[in-house]
Amino acid sequence: MGNPYTPSPQPSPIKGEGETNHMDKPKILIAEDEKTQRDLLEGFLKKEGFSVEAVANGREALQKIEKDFFDVLLIDYKMPELDGLQTLREIRRLFPDLPVVMMTAYGTVETAVASMKEGALDYLTKPIDLDELLLILQKVIERSNLIQENKVLKAQLQERYTYSNIVYGSPKMQEVMGLVARVAPSQATVLVRGESGTGKELIANAIHYASPRSGKPMVKVNCSAIPETLLESELFGHEKGAFTGAIQRRMGRFEEADGGTIFLDEIGDLSPSTQIKLLRILQEKEFQRLGSNLTFKTDVRVITATHQHLEEAMKKGLFREDLYYRLNVISIHLPPLRERKEDIPLLIEYFLKKYSKMNQKSISDISKEARMLLLRHPYPGNVRELENLIERAVVLCRGEIIATQDLPFHLQEGKSEVLWGTSRTQKNLPESLEEIEKDLIIKALHQHQGIQTRAAESLGISERVLRYKIKKYKIHYDSLS
Repeated sequence: MGNPYTPSPQPSPIKGEGETNHMDKPKILIAEDEKTQRDLLEGFLKKEGFSVEAVANGREALQKIEKDFFDVLLIDYKMPELDGLQTLREIRRLFPDLPVVMMTAYGTVETAVASMKEGALDYLTKPIDLDELLLILQKVIERSNLIQENKVLKAQLQERYTYSNIVYGSPKMQEVMGLVARVAPSQATVLVRGESGTGKELIANAIHYASPRSGKPMVKVNCSAIPETLLESELFGHEKGAFTGAIQRRMGRFEEADGGTIFLDEIGDLSPSTQIKLLRILQEKEFQRLGSNLTFKTDVRVITATHQHLEEAMKKGLFREDLYYRLNVISIHLPPLRERKEDIPLLIEYFLKKYSKMNQKSISDISKEARMLLLRHPYPGNVRELENLIERAVVLCRGEIIATQDLPFHLQEGKSEVLWGTSRTQKNLPESLEEIEKDLIIKALHQHQGIQTRAAESLGISERVLRYKIKKYKIHYDSLS
């Protein structure tokens, strides 16, 4: 049987002035061989708002936890059949995260140490002080909830920001990710460049969460989304009365990011005065809040991004040259999607799974005709545009396979051109067929985790022919799995 102990954080029922929580009651299992003591504890805890079950020995306790979920176990140290320590060892083997509190009439230091060594979170000596029992349960439940919340957050971060979830297979993106891996452990300032929708923020996330600062904050600011008059306050904070409407002191984003990373998107939109203050932080590691003469130290790694041509902005006097060189220590250029078309089949599959799951739909594939339309589209909005197209198609799709009618009309307009190999690029028939063939090979390799025999079988060709075409088209498939 699977582990039933998959706790979700719950509020403690212990409130002030006798108030109890009647929703999501923490569930307690008592293992106590003395019936009088067992009944007393069960009755008391139920009155205090807990959900309680009680058993007479360790074997019954193990049977219970294999079938049901409990927030905390209260176990007597001395019981027949299986004593408290033996029961605790078995619980730790089966369900290592399940909180256990030991109860004993033998309140010696040795007993307590033995219990804690085996994994008990706390212990109580008999006769049980009921107020102490409530305090210990509250502490244990809060600690358990915090551990579970941290595990969930960590899992979410790993799922969202690990390299494996930046979907790519093209040589250009392999170069980018290789650079990210080398840069992440350093303290260097990074400038991420690329068109809108290429994934600049995702690269910044990957750098931070693969760096020694990953346990500290990752603070993000879109410089173009905040009015110029408010941006300095947003970044550096302000004192009460610093300007009209500043009714209280406010911490800036650089203070929030102390010890971690700050990501400044659209850095090309900074005003001259804000550029000077940012330069000071990069050079001196210090700043002043608006309206204050006090200087604050900060330890922040700066990652910036822009789709603008900063070199042209410097020539026009719109961007400081000294700031540019401070920001451009490491430059990472993200190619547009039209220059890494090998990634389109992989991204289609990724977004198809993502939005099918999100919308609770059983969509298994995309029709060949619809797939060709998606492969031929130039994507001025890059990966973000492709993601939006797939999400829209998943929502509108009435069956299990996305068809051309599920795609926007501007894509369907080019349907005949795509099917007959006469796209707007005016490629001849052999070139068009080669592109289609290459796309199908990449998709097959991705679906079969790079196993050539299976990919060749699904394509209806021999493995020898497949190897020849992989070499011919210079397909890099080793990272597709």
